[in-house]
Amino acid sequence: MPSLKDLKNRIESVKSTRKITKAMQMVAAAKLRRAQEAAESARPYAERMNAVMGGLAASVAGSDSAPKLLSGTGSDQVQLLVVMTSERGLCGGFNSTIVRLARTKIEALLAEGKTVKILTVGKKGREQLKRDYEAHFVGHVDLSEVKRLGYANAQDIAKDVFARFDAGEFDVATIFYNEFKSVISQIPTAQQIIPASFEATDAESTLYDYEPSEEAILADLLPRGVATQIFAALLENGASEQGARMSAMDNATRNAGEMIDKLTIEFNRSRQAVITNELIEIISGAEAL
Repeated sequence: MPSLKDLKNRIESVKSTRKITKAMQMVAAAKLRRAQEAAESARPYAERMNAVMGGLAASVAGSDSAPKLLSGTGSDQVQLLVVMTSERGLCGGFNSTIVRLARTKIEALLAEGKTVKILTVGKKGREQLKRDYEAHFVGHVDLSEVKRLGYANAQDIAKDVFARFDAGEFDVATIFYNEFKSVISQIPTAQQIIPASFEATDAESTLYDYEPSEEAILADLLPRGVATQIFAALLENGASEQGARMSAMDNATRNAGEMIDKLTIEFNRSRQAVITNELIEIISGAEAL
């Protein structure tokens, strides 16, 4: 049975931990508001961009002059997986859900005899995948020094992916991230970006006449469209990370409070037992005299 001093030290330790988790929860809540606003503000632009690109892509589908980013290499043998996670932990299952989805995809591709290459964004995903798939790593993007994500960060990642595609290093590229729904709900998502995939709508092909040709416009817009998809994924990840961290720190704070209550009860019982024993010794000594 722990001594009173041990129990008191443990109670103080848990109280200090609770202060830290409460502070982290408040910081995450403040960051979540900005990250959520950024993610939600980017969605209409990304959706409209995809709609326009979808209309253009539908108009040149099957054409020999279609850009390579749209038509692909004609093969899917070599797959590049861009796994986007956070640089920091203490955010519940945020990173694990993304990595779990990526692992499922990797195992499925390897079972089909495909060649898998992994580009990691954020060290937490890299750490989790390193043990089993280090031989498949081809690169890493470090965002630990970035204070606020911007479109330039997405462009840097897109340029890296484009350079590898132009060099013939892969046939299909897919990004993995968490789509933000709410503080307690983030949906792990896999989205193919090369060959570029857009949802075509009939309205887009009838509302606009393009000058110059659709192929020329697509050749210029496709890299921007892919970079926009990556940027939207980064923003969704940012909001999801803060939401997951806020929820995790709230749970940690609650658990610390419950532990303090239990330890306090145990401390009081132990103290009462010590007092009772001392009284018994005093009474016994008095009776002996």
